[in-house]
Amino acid sequence: MNKKKILFHSNHSKAFTGFGKNLKNILIYLQKTGKYEIVEFANGKIKTNPELQALPWKCIGSLPADSESLRKMETDNSFSRDAGYGKFTIDKVIEDEKPDVYLGIEDIWAFKDFNKKQWWEKINTMIWTTLDSLPILKDAEDIAKSTSNFYTWANFAKKSMKDLGHKHVKCLHGCLNTSKFKRLEDKERVKLRESFGIHQDEFVIGFVFRNQIRKSVPNLLEGFKIFQQNNPKLKTKLLLHTSWEEGWDISNLIKEKRIDPSTVLTTYLCEKCKRYEIKPFKNKKSDCRFCGSRESQKTTEPKFGISDRQLNEIYNLMDVYCHPFTSGGQELPIQEAKLCELITLVTNYSCGEDCCTQTSGGLPLSWSEYREPGTQFIKASTHSESIANQLNKVFKMNTSKKRDLEKKSRKFVIENYSIEVIGSKLEKILDKMPKPEWDFDFEYKQKNQDYQPIETDDDFEWIKDIYLNMLNLEVKDNDEGLHHWLSRLDSDLSRDDVLNFFKDAAKKENNKNKKIDLEDALGTDDKGKRILMVMPESLGDVYLCTSLFKSIKKTYPDYNLYFATKPDYFEILDGNPYVYKLLPYSKDLDNLLKMEGFSDHQGYFEICFLPNIGTQKILNYMHNGKDKIQFDLCT
Repeated sequence: MNKKKILFHSNHSKAFTGFGKNLKNILIYLQKTGKYEIVEFANGKIKTNPELQALPWKCIGSLPADSESLRKMETDNSFSRDAGYGKFTIDKVIEDEKPDVYLGIEDIWAFKDFNKKQWWEKINTMIWTTLDSLPILKDAEDIAKSTSNFYTWANFAKKSMKDLGHKHVKCLHGCLNTSKFKRLEDKERVKLRESFGIHQDEFVIGFVFRNQIRKSVPNLLEGFKIFQQNNPKLKTKLLLHTSWEEGWDISNLIKEKRIDPSTVLTTYLCEKCKRYEIKPFKNKKSDCRFCGSRESQKTTEPKFGISDRQLNEIYNLMDVYCHPFTSGGQELPIQEAKLCELITLVTNYSCGEDCCTQTSGGLPLSWSEYREPGTQFIKASTHSESIANQLNKVFKMNTSKKRDLEKKSRKFVIENYSIEVIGSKLEKILDKMPKPEWDFDFEYKQKNQDYQPIETDDDFEWIKDIYLNMLNLEVKDNDEGLHHWLSRLDSDLSRDDVLNFFKDAAKKENNKNKKIDLEDALGTDDKGKRILMVMPESLGDVYLCTSLFKSIKKTYPDYNLYFATKPDYFEILDGNPYVYKLLPYSKDLDNLLKMEGFSDHQGYFEICFLPNIGTQKILNYMHNGKDKIQFDLCT
């Protein structure tokens, strides 16, 4: 059976993040169908990480493993961010894996300019992304225009995109394993509270979140304070399951608002025994009362989290769940809380619109608009009074109505966010995609720089013809570049101006990607007295190769050394006394048998050394019966 190969590009499926959890659930579901060949492209993981091999599907890290890139990631934040999103390795992964479908599941900026890549519309591409604020990012609009399978995690984003004219955009929620979260029996809930010294008559308000600035912690603390003041005889606790070492300085906010710190609880997890404890925050490190380890407890974070079973217990300590935020793509803790049959109070903006209705088992929190500096995104400042009022409403709700709303919470998630529902929807989407006909040929296609466009009075057809027959690009009618040139023809440029620009662009591309003719490039030195070393990149690796040159010359004094690399690195080797000639790198140079020759082919080099290739798939060690280079780095 010829299975459809799907390349999933997202947070690593073992990451304690919303994207990571969603991917794990989806991959497990699809793996069980037996219908697909699954490849995971894990953001933020080095491609050689051995942990990636211990999965039931193939997993490739997004980070390059060469020493130069690793050094650059330590000092260049922009490079590090782009590398984490796989921008420097995705093309090679596409070329090697030859997927039928590329499925990107990330924030939209992770895919910036992906839609301009050679392979984008030659295979099935799908974006499943979180858009959380208005106005919608231009990057999202640009990618949506060239992506027929564009899905958002929330209906808020789908509606906003459709309002902008992108009618094909659909909503597909992130999924949850609904069996992991549930309401425990009353006896278990009582016992659980007793284990952490929480009395049965205490009203516990919970919030599970990554401690980011967009999570409205000051608003929640103020709302909690107002609720306490309105109910002075009620014993209340606010349980914040989060890291206290990043984001908001929660301790100082508690002091500032004059809230009794003993009424604010958090989760400590032991690094030694992995058991958790619920108690007021005092210090970053705490002693573990379970295993007795000193200062082994700390609050949770994305790389140091509790299990789903433990998190389920924490939700079951709560009487109500409150999630105020400025914006969000989906906010999985809201759905997890609903599965535990908790009424959820959610800011009525962004993805919160899906989960704050009566039918969803939620109550809306009102908010005021503010603008995020720089981006000018509309963000929500949740009203503290609304938090207090809705908490009061839940507290005073009669038992029958409260249980009805709590049961609706779980039912809503099962029907709209479960693995089974979302997995089935995604399965149907994937099955409708045709097998691509592209041969995954990444070789540069020569531009027709001397092409003369068709004679027509229609500027639209004239420019499209140039794109197609000069640049080898088939652009859509709504392409921004196409409309840019139409606008310039209407305003300040003549057709000759536009044509000359395209001719210059085609010429530059052709020169940049010009294939070398080995016969011409090798010159007139004695054939059979040549050694080739190939190292396409990077700066550090090319430089390290120079340490071998003296040894090569000493071992083979009568041979000329040719070094092939990308032209960007030629200057490193300019004037090197051991290099006879530099060659611009092309893939043909990685073909050892072609370079050294075989029975029906004489070859170009006596010896070819390919230290840039280290796999058995591509020969780099069988030198056609000839002597291998003996390297002595100490000479």
